[in-house]
Amino acid sequence: MNFTIEKPNLSIHDKLVDKINNLTKPKGSLGRLEELALKIGLIQQSLSPTLSNPHNILFAADHGIVEENVSKSPKEITWQQLSNFLHGGAGINFLCRQNGFKLLLVDSGVDYDLPYESGIVNMSVGRGTKNFLYGPAMSREEMELCLQRGAEVVSKVHDAGCNVVSFGEMGIGNTSPSSIWMHLFTGISLDQCVGAGSGLDNIGINHKYNVLKKSVENYKGDGTTEDIISWFGGFEMVMAIGGMLRAAELNMIILVDGFIMTTCMLAASKMHPEVLEYAIFGHQGDEVGHKLLLDSMNQHAILNLGLRLGEGSGSVCCYPIIVSAVNMINEMDNFANASITKYF
Repeated sequence: MNFTIEKPNLSIHDKLVDKINNLTKPKGSLGRLEELALKIGLIQQSLSPTLSNPHNILFAADHGIVEENVSKSPKEITWQQLSNFLHGGAGINFLCRQNGFKLLLVDSGVDYDLPYESGIVNMSVGRGTKNFLYGPAMSREEMELCLQRGAEVVSKVHDAGCNVVSFGEMGIGNTSPSSIWMHLFTGISLDQCVGAGSGLDNIGINHKYNVLKKSVENYKGDGTTEDIISWFGGFEMVMAIGGMLRAAELNMIILVDGFIMTTCMLAASKMHPEVLEYAIFGHQGDEVGHKLLLDSMNQHAILNLGLRLGEGSGSVCCYPIIVSAVNMINEMDNFANASITKYF
């Protein structure tokens, strides 16, 4: 699937900076809020940006690599948590309710007969990926289909008036493909990319590392971004990439969640570097490699609360700060109108 993503036009940059600097405050005194307001203004090409109909799109799928006992949680947690999401009892549910997000649940490839009539969107590409210890997790055709379907979901929420979108995931075992993507796309040693996931102890982390090390050694692909994505990825992860690229194409604000979604943004940026111009990183998670990953991308997260839940929780949790940045540029008076001497 082809995406046409352009960097925001910088012709409005100086006007945005001038507006922010002339608000009734010392220059730079609102710190990250000023940086965020500038970025959002550039994305929307507006001196008065707006936030409309925010969505958290949660893609779910199963992973063949769980057959190697790389996760403390059993595979069935994927579909069981989807049921929990439907009933409003999960972490992402209260965060979406609190912050005015619509939660959209998407089956990307869960190995279970899900109740689509209850509101889950059926975009399934299969009953989970294959075990990448022995070969590709998915075919190139399946990867392309995931990109297409992820983009389609974002197009639909955009048509409904959404201009700010968060992405979440549910897929037991998905820190394993994320760790390999991080290693192969950044060159950071694999041992620094592998963490506890859903709660492995040191013995479990060591076993996980050995499985992933062997998987990388067994890799027989061509080393291209697309091949690495399909060989080691998850259906839900590749759909998130498609969603991110489509969101950037539509000039939407992209809120990036924790370790797994950051590796998806990393992969998306390897395909289209311009996508980073539309990304705001919600939080630095508790997974061991997340800070290294953010540093390698020259990105700084808004929050650092020790989160490691996934589901889009960190990106939705940071949303009030996004709102504050937009309210700042829209609601604060300037020195001239307030008849205040400019004091810097």
